[in-house]
Amino acid sequence: MYKKLFIPGPTHVRERILEAQTALMIGHRSQEYSNLQGAIRPKLQKLFYTEQPVFLIASSGTGVMEGSIRQAVQQRGLVTICGAFSQRWYNLAVANGLPVDHVSVEWGKGITPEIVDEALSKGDYDTLTVTFNETSTGVMNPLKDIAALVREKYPDVVILVDAVSGFAGAKVEFDAWDLDVVLASSQKALAMPPGLSVVAVSERMLKRAASTKNRGFYFDFQRALKYYKRDQTPATPAVSLIQALNAQLDDILAEGLDNRWARHQEMADTVRAWARQYFDLFSDARFLSNTVTTIKNTRGINVAELNKELGRRGATISNGYGSQLRERTFRIAHMGDLTVADIQWLLGEINDILGLE
Repeated sequence: MYKKLFIPGPTHVRERILEAQTALMIGHRSQEYSNLQGAIRPKLQKLFYTEQPVFLIASSGTGVMEGSIRQAVQQRGLVTICGAFSQRWYNLAVANGLPVDHVSVEWGKGITPEIVDEALSKGDYDTLTVTFNETSTGVMNPLKDIAALVREKYPDVVILVDAVSGFAGAKVEFDAWDLDVVLASSQKALAMPPGLSVVAVSERMLKRAASTKNRGFYFDFQRALKYYKRDQTPATPAVSLIQALNAQLDDILAEGLDNRWARHQEMADTVRAWARQYFDLFSDARFLSNTVTTIKNTRGINVAELNKELGRRGATISNGYGSQLRERTFRIAHMGDLTVADIQWLLGEINDILGLE
């Protein structure tokens, strides 16, 4: 049975976007492909609010995270951790033998500029990682404020941002906030099938990468830049996904970016109000995500059983992430091409199943 996905990835994909993948295949070294990537480039730059390069990479977001931190850390990196996915930055650094420290907050809390300031002041760091939207806890960190603090007091530190579950659902102003790497994946708020990553890279980061030894091969930003200048990619691109991306970007820009951010805000507000009425919010109210809400299971419902019945009605939500939150929480995603009407329908179905009034 068809199910509309209200989970934090993969998200619901419209028929138009699925069909866009079925366009005739083209050679990735052909002029046709260069024309395609050339058409996409300015659209992606608008979505990132940047005039700097945005690379297309056939990879999950995790791959680009690994490539980014490997190219960034020369002295020592600082990883900020507020949940399961921000922990991944640290795990990747350790797996690559990179010198890193971490600063952590309790799950459900956010990373503040003050926390970053105190941690950066204690070491000779050249790299900072921030998770814009922590998918496990429903926390959206104050990226703009963190970046402003870093640029004022630690101007040589490069800022690497995992925006996988927030990008295209909330504004990230790459140039105005003076960021260095912002990466995202196709299967979240971009509302496409999995398999494609997009990453904006600053001139500062490109210079850092150029002087980094053993920076890797597949995710090498310097190699990517050479091909980018002629609207190509170093390795074989995910051509069908890129054809779908072109169609999706047209629709995103036709909706209007301010309208898109407002729609996501309204969906988030709708879920939060429902959660407060019938359950409770897991995350600190100062840092609530506009793309996914993590809800305390205060009624002790069986989330798996709820999902079975929702599945029969054509929807699915997500359990809590990780052993410490599974069944203690559940998550409702409100991102991508979902609408406020979709959210209202879902919540009505949950109320009916649980007998909530």
